[in-house]
Amino acid sequence: MARAAFWAGRGCGRTSPNPSVGAVVVDADGIVVGQGTTAPAGGPHAEVVALEAAGSRARGGTLYVTLEPCSHTGRTGPCVERVVAAGVRRVVVAVADPNPRVAGRGLAFLLAHGIPVTLGVGRTDASAQHAAFFTWVTRGRPWVVAKAAVSADGFVGPGDRPVRLTGRIADRYFQRQRAAIDAIAVGAGTVLVDDPRLTAREVYRARPLVRVVFDWRGRVPASARLFSTRSSGPVIMVTSTTTRERRAAHFVALERLGIEIEVFEDRALRPVLERLGRRNIVSLLVEGGPALHDALADADVIDRVQAVVTPHVLGAGVPAAAIVRRTLASGTGRAQVLGADRLTECDVHRID
Repeated sequence: MARAAFWAGRGCGRTSPNPSVGAVVVDADGIVVGQGTTAPAGGPHAEVVALEAAGSRARGGTLYVTLEPCSHTGRTGPCVERVVAAGVRRVVVAVADPNPRVAGRGLAFLLAHGIPVTLGVGRTDASAQHAAFFTWVTRGRPWVVAKAAVSADGFVGPGDRPVRLTGRIADRYFQRQRAAIDAIAVGAGTVLVDDPRLTAREVYRARPLVRVVFDWRGRVPASARLFSTRSSGPVIMVTSTTTRERRAAHFVALERLGIEIEVFEDRALRPVLERLGRRNIVSLLVEGGPALHDALADADVIDRVQAVVTPHVLGAGVPAAAIVRRTLASGTGRAQVLGADRLTECDVHRID
């Protein structure tokens, strides 16, 4: 199962909105004869990839898979039918699929066809790997990660000019993270101060990275660098009905640039996330700023906090969001060193 988890990790960021599943086939003599991960959406699932690699050697063997095989017909046929046809003797599954279209039906199909199923081997790791997909199918919204870089004295920036806090090692780490998520979001304040492009650099993506800007007051100008990078992926502007009406010419200009405008009656964030979920955005990385982080925390829709503490001392500026400060003060969570920086990750919501 550890090898299957490795293959699931290799597909991360390339299969959305499908989960990145890993599968391994071991023959009757205990030799690995097939392995693989889910192909980009529309391609074969991990079980099929592994079984095709194994060929006739799968007969009488064992299939290890990180997620319950599907039993429905989507862009591809039901995986469980391929498993039965391959003649495997046993199936070991890390975690059941909470997707209502599956939800135990895959396991039941295998059992009904005389194939014993062992469930729960490697469950903890598999649940973590599939956290974004599980959140999307059960809560109807993306899995939300709030990320902040914080100075040694607790500020995210001076507030009136851009500043780089993290070092190169941390920057590379988070560029790889961008390759594994569907969308990245910032508030208007971050765009006005930092003028970011929010692109995924030096990484392979099966789908373009979606960029989301929360601009309830229509403050972000059409000259923002982000709006000149549409070739890198869609840009969505989130605003209110009153702002759209009050600044109609501004939003018409943005639409002419190819910016998609999503309008909401008020600033409630759950409806925004649910609409993003309906667009098949399974995971959302929110890079700031503190006002947006605090609003998401108040709405109880943050699933993971990432706080990067850097050695820089600013002396004054914009304090980190309350949820980031609490994460750092708690002393809990997973910590790792990224060069001169220290990353702390804490899961707020978990779906097992």
